[in-house]
Amino acid sequence: MKWAALGLVATVAAVAVWVDAPVRPLSNSAQADLLVVEKERRQLIAYSHGVVLRRYSVSLGSAPSGPKSRQGDGRTPEGRYLIDHHNPLSGFHRALHVSYPSVSDAARARAGGYDVGGDIMVHGLKNGLGWLGRAHRFVDWTVGCVAVTNPEIEELYRIVPDGTPIEIRP
Repeated sequence: MKWAALGLVATVAAVAVWVDAPVRPLSNSAQADLLVVEKERRQLIAYSHGVVLRRYSVSLGSAPSGPKSRQGDGRTPEGRYLIDHHNPLSGFHRALHVSYPSVSDAARARAGGYDVGGDIMVHGLKNGLGWLGRAHRFVDWTVGCVAVTNPEIEELYRIVPDGTPIEIRP
């Protein structure tokens, strides 16, 4: 019993350190020219001139398999979009707005008679929940967005200019 309690304490301590462990930031001159989200691998990769700047582990929409087809489906879209603006006043810790829906996304939704949705972002954690840190990655919890930790969105917010392409792959 004593060893089990010690093991539990050690595990909790290790998780607490891991959740909030700092990562060395990219240089101030770093600038991404492409973001790629690999949904199956739960990864966002920032590139500069074909070179990987950093890989970020992410959480996705609550039903991540397949492309987004309509508002409320819990899916993260798939396709090629742009980061079209920075949102410092998001309900999440900063956000980069993705230009979803594309013309073809909207046409498909119109043809099907449903609302395509919108407001897809790369964002940090819900305001007030930053203490979750990396632990948010244990579950896909967004409504279709791509979520990273607050320090990671701070870095992405700095290195990703408006107009940067973002490819969201299955």
